[in-house]
Amino acid sequence: MATIFLYEIAGTAMLTLLGGGVVANAILGKTKGNGGGWLLINFGWGLAVFAGVYVAYKSGAHLNPAVTLGLLASGAEEYGPGIAVGVGSTIAYLLAEVIGAFLGAVVCWLAYKTHYDQEQDAGTILGTFSTGPEIRSYGWNLVTEIIATFVLVLVIIMFGATPSGLGPLAVALLVVGIGASLGGPTGYAINPARDLGPRIAHAILPIPHKGGSDWGYAWVPIVGPIIGGVLAGLASLAL
Repeated sequence: MATIFLYEIAGTAMLTLLGGGVVANAILGKTKGNGGGWLLINFGWGLAVFAGVYVAYKSGAHLNPAVTLGLLASGAEEYGPGIAVGVGSTIAYLLAEVIGAFLGAVVCWLAYKTHYDQEQDAGTILGTFSTGPEIRSYGWNLVTEIIATFVLVLVIIMFGATPSGLGPLAVALLVVGIGASLGGPTGYAINPARDLGPRIAHAILPIPHKGGSDWGYAWVPIVGPIIGGVLAGLASLAL
């Protein structure tokens, strides 16, 4: 349990710090990276995953409840080296991932504190913490998250079943590819913790002009990735 909590919190915090940081750099006012665009954000998130996976290597580097639940559905016997699949370990992963995502978002806010203080647009502020759809249609937004997360988790599971010397780089490139191809409609949460933890941070932190945290949409990037991850785990049984 100590290994799960320490490494999953640290790895997911690193993921969210660097991922949220590239979004903040690209869209907050008066930053060096302002206007950097969608591909900068895609590559930034991919490298955030790359760093997070290395930090959390001892726990198997899930960093994502969809990955944890996908592995559970796949019939895996271990979540990480020497960590058996079970009710207790599953709950520990899920809690650690959300806590880590929350902490990473808080540290990202500290890094960009003066820019947040000067930002007037509530939507821009929220966009650096959590995802939101370009066209709000809860059913279709859910479908997008299910498909994108299915791709993520299925390919990650297949990485583990096939020889590769790429390690975390393969997952990083996968995240870049998903963002570039399937991220347009919803901002590709593909990770319930990555969206929920920062959204909680957004609700709590004293940020001027931040507006609401859009809790009406918050269930989509939680439910969609969970469904997609579980379906990917089940699909892997046939491959």
